[in-house]
Amino acid sequence: MNIDLGPLKPEPFALALGLTLFFLMLWTLGGHVFPRIERMLAERRDATEGRTERAAAVRAEAEAARDAGLRELADARHEAARIRQDHAERGAAAIAAARAEGIRDRDRFLSAGHARIAADRTEAADRLRQDVGELAVTLAGRVVGEPVHTIAAERRTVDRFFETDTR
Repeated sequence: MNIDLGPLKPEPFALALGLTLFFLMLWTLGGHVFPRIERMLAERRDATEGRTERAAAVRAEAEAARDAGLRELADARHEAARIRQDHAERGAAAIAAARAEGIRDRDRFLSAGHARIAADRTEAADRLRQDVGELAVTLAGRVVGEPVHTIAAERRTVDRFFETDTR
């Protein structure tokens, strides 16, 4: 091949040495330097973009934990409301039961009191009649001037008077 390159005509030895060194340099760069450069660029990318991705993952995990916490808090609030409602219902039932028992006790005490008052009134009326009868007999004896107890007892005058008075 006869190409006229003019003043740029290289010598074959220099050309062979230049090409050999060029390929040796490419092989060294490709085998050692470029992988280190790629590894360093990957580390840099991981340091910048990877942190962003990890931060996004951590943020997503934190949001999921927050949402779970909010759901748990809402469930706890619902449970607390249900417990409050349950205890309010129990309290109302206990108050109603206590009120009913109090009314029953009041009615029992009132009926016992009315019965006792009626018995005391009857006893007082009987005692009063007896005392009035004795006082009447004593007064009659003073008016007449002699004791009339035996006559009043035989005729039952005082008892007949009260029987006619109550009719």
